[in-house]
Amino acid sequence: MTPEQVAIMAKSRLRLPAPSIAVNPAAEQLVHLPTWLWLREGWRTTSASASVPGITVTAVAEPTAATWSTGDGSTVKCSGPGTPFTAGHDPKCASPDCGHTYRRSSTHLPGGLYAATVTVQWNVRWSGAGQSGVFPGLTTTASTTLRVAESQALNSR
Repeated sequence: MTPEQVAIMAKSRLRLPAPSIAVNPAAEQLVHLPTWLWLREGWRTTSASASVPGITVTAVAEPTAATWSTGDGSTVKCSGPGTPFTAGHDPKCASPDCGHTYRRSSTHLPGGLYAATVTVQWNVRWSGAGQSGVFPGLTTTASTTLRVAESQALNSR
């Protein structure tokens, strides 16, 4: 076997973590209020090795981007997992690195929900037996649904 063939074995042993979607506001999103997007899980470097007599190869997968399809026709590309919203953040402020603002409620859709998906892109490199290489990128995905409502203001005198 060649190092490249052993690298294919190592790549097949990679267990990429599944993305786990988190958003804020945690329940219902509001039109014109920033939605923070981040991954609870699914953003960490992972590796696997394979060996045959005289050759050991390790494949390393690193997440490089998270691309969000927000369900309203928009796509948001983030270079990291996003920043979790925590108490103390102003809910009117946008996420510093990964978010979206819905411009229309989801009430016009079947079930009244937007279908949102995140796809994590991975770079996979391998090395062993004095050689190295790169495999075409791998991806992992996760989906969720989001209800987006309009906030009604009352005007009283």
